[in-house]
Amino acid sequence: MSNRKRTAALATAAALAGSAVWMAAPAAMAEVVNVNYACKTPIGDKSAVSPIDIKGVKSGSGYKITMSWQKGVSSSPVELGAGSMKPSATIEVGGADSGTLAVTGPANQAAIPENTPIKINDLSGTYTPKKSGKVTFTAGVLTIKALGTTTTCTPTNNAGPSLTLDVTAAGGGGTSGGGTSGGTTSGGGTGDGGSGGGLPQTGPADSAVALGTLGGTVLLAGAAGALWLTRRGQTARVHR
Repeated sequence: MSNRKRTAALATAAALAGSAVWMAAPAAMAEVVNVNYACKTPIGDKSAVSPIDIKGVKSGSGYKITMSWQKGVSSSPVELGAGSMKPSATIEVGGADSGTLAVTGPANQAAIPENTPIKINDLSGTYTPKKSGKVTFTAGVLTIKALGTTTTCTPTNNAGPSLTLDVTAAGGGGTSGGGTSGGTTSGGGTGDGGSGGGLPQTGPADSAVALGTLGGTVLLAGAAGALWLTRRGQTARVHR
């Protein structure tokens, strides 16, 4: 094989190795999960099923967690005027960490007609991990306050987690040892009012950067090796 062909082959191999390392960066696992809700309303018990999407985006030392309902739940026998319905919910935190995350969001921007499934705006909160490892997020209780009344909807089908994140606790907290305290959880943000969809933009950003750097290192190492072989061939021809 000529020096030129050898150089090209090594450079290609190095580039492919760098791409493979980058593609191996860990991603969050997300799944839209159907949740069966049993709702206690002022006019009696009702039931509803809604696909739930939970997303996580790295934010400082924690994550902004957003919960979305893809279908309406419960209903009202009277019209709910704009701003009269205020939702909130909880998300059960499991896996390496434990606890309950409260998520909140804005009141309804538009009136909701009577006897119409209530579309819940996106609700969000901040999760700060106290333990490192894979953490799951599962839909919990939904609470709807409207016109001085409270409706509580509780999942009944043991739905699995909608999101799994591989997190790193501040200070490198481990997953072993005795009892664990739940991650810092707080409601926050007003949500974007849109419906959930697609995969979450999640995952520790520093992990992706580190893996990208490793890929670049592999690429540079391959190029350096190719350059050394080229120079060695040129030197051999000079001494003939």
